Amino acid sequence: MLVGLSQERLGEGMGLTFQQIQKYEKGVNRIGASRLFHISQILEVPVQFFFEGAPAGDGAAENGFAEPDTEAFLYEFLNTRDGLELNRAFVKITDAQVRRSVVDLVRSLGRCDPTLK
Repeated sequence: MLVGLSQERLGEGMGLTFQQIQKYEKGVNRIGASRLFHISQILEVPVQFFFEGAPAGDGAAENGFAEPDTEAFLYEFLNTRDGLELNRAFVKITDAQVRRSVVDLVRSLGRCDPTLK
């Protein structure tokens, strides 16, 4: 329910019953690549969202033929559940001064964290 859509509504969008969606969620049935892509479109999340926390490969094929991305950390963060939730909440703040305050707060909290460089 993280993205605010019930199994019934997801099933309707895919032409499936909620029981079929439950089987996918529980791992009883496997999800093919095209179906996973369709789910990501309905939920309005990138496909990578479903692989958060999955073990990474050796990194050789991670970016395919793309140039190395110097802002990869940003992309990775926005593809996490926390990043997605934070981003969605942040863009709903209409007052620019409040948004600036949120950024300042997060920066100050980050400076207090000894695990950050």
